[in-house]
Amino acid sequence: MPDDSPHATLWNRIKDIRFAMLAHRAADGRLHAHPLTTLNKDIDAQSQLFFFIPRGSELHSRLQADSQVHLSYADPGEDCYVSLSGTAGFIEDPARKEALWTPLAKAWFPDGPTDPNLVLLAVRIEHAEYWDVKDSKLSQLYQLATAALTGEQPKPLGEHRELSLD
Repeated sequence: MPDDSPHATLWNRIKDIRFAMLAHRAADGRLHAHPLTTLNKDIDAQSQLFFFIPRGSELHSRLQADSQVHLSYADPGEDCYVSLSGTAGFIEDPARKEALWTPLAKAWFPDGPTDPNLVLLAVRIEHAEYWDVKDSKLSQLYQLATAALTGEQPKPLGEHRELSLD
């Protein structure tokens, strides 16, 4: 039986999207975004996503001052877009860092998962929504052209849903 829980629904939409854009409020009040690699193998019951960031970086400092963040995932080829908001925190668990370690992270953290500059960022998801279009591009174009020619509002293209992860 397929798992249609909110956690599984969310994970199925982001698991193949390697990078997220994490947005936070900068010191001057503006929103600022960083591309980060998602480290999860799945999404846990605490609804957390994990990322490695450098200790003492601008991002690390800002998240210590204001932990509210937004994560965006996009797969334009599949017409799937995910918006997440939540709270950032830091985990200093060597075993967790080791479990999430990827060889590509060595470019930023040459001493591996024990690198003193490595911080494990955990984002606890508090709100999630997605837009997922299953119609072909040709079908989408036809629906939009028909709406433009008739002056009628186009039907929603695909599924938009908010998820409760509590």
